[in-house]
Amino acid sequence: MWANQGRVFMKRLTALVKVDSKGRITIPLSIRNALGIETGMMMLLIGDVDRREIIATPITTKSESIYEIDVTLKDRPGALAAVADTLAKHGVDIVASKCTSIIRGEEGGCTIIADFSRSDVDHEEIRRKLEVLDVVFRVIIRKFETGMEEI
Repeated sequence: MWANQGRVFMKRLTALVKVDSKGRITIPLSIRNALGIETGMMMLLIGDVDRREIIATPITTKSESIYEIDVTLKDRPGALAAVADTLAKHGVDIVASKCTSIIRGEEGGCTIIADFSRSDVDHEEIRRKLEVLDVVFRVIIRKFETGMEEI
């Protein structure tokens, strides 16, 4: 990030790329260098159909330690912080997340992509620790699939 007359802006790199006949794109060298993307590295792709956008995040750990956590929680201040704090206390790194109100003031939902490679407990123990929080209704944790398919 950089500051300009008291305002803080996020540093962004942009590029216009073409999709080839197999659905591939080439990430320009300047962006690969800036983000530390190397050959063979896994990338997390999240497609938001409503916004018609793809978010790509480099994954620096083995894909075996990436999990998707779906949490239904009370829609109140501090609920998401309690979930994030529980994950952080056990070394679970949040790679990406998306939260929304389901019923305003009553129920919300979050999908969290998390890296468990430095966690001191397994994903089942994390599920149990999240379920006992007074702000959590339901937790589903599943191993994140690599999404590799025949091209």
